[in-house]
Amino acid sequence: MSARIWIPRRWLSAPRSESELVDLSPDEAREFLSGLGVKESGVGTLIRAVYHLLGLRTYFTTGEKETRAWTIRAGDRAPAAAGVIHSDFERGFIAAETVHFEDLIRLGSFAKSREAGKLRVEGKEYLVKDGDVMEFRFNV
Repeated sequence: MSARIWIPRRWLSAPRSESELVDLSPDEAREFLSGLGVKESGVGTLIRAVYHLLGLRTYFTTGEKETRAWTIRAGDRAPAAAGVIHSDFERGFIAAETVHFEDLIRLGSFAKSREAGKLRVEGKEYLVKDGDVMEFRFNV
């Protein structure tokens, strides 16, 4: 089976623009891209498209010290996603507190997400969505 990836025509003439982005600060890069009328670099868009084409998805875990992104396959259920972190998480999976990252960013915390009704407790059959932020409950 062959897969085709559509590449926008503007990317074919954009290598100079992409190379200029490397030397810019994040704020300057956003301003530069905005001036071109785009939200993200061509490389970022290509990476996102290929990642999705390969059937990969990202979910996050977060705490006081760090936030991590974890890669799973599209269609993975919550226990399999937990198993990416550690096999004990999958084996002893009970539930996952889940909120979409856009809601978490907008609301600012798990507590405020819970108050707004955006934090959910999901069970073993939950299909993890791209961009979920999850905290696992498990017992081994």
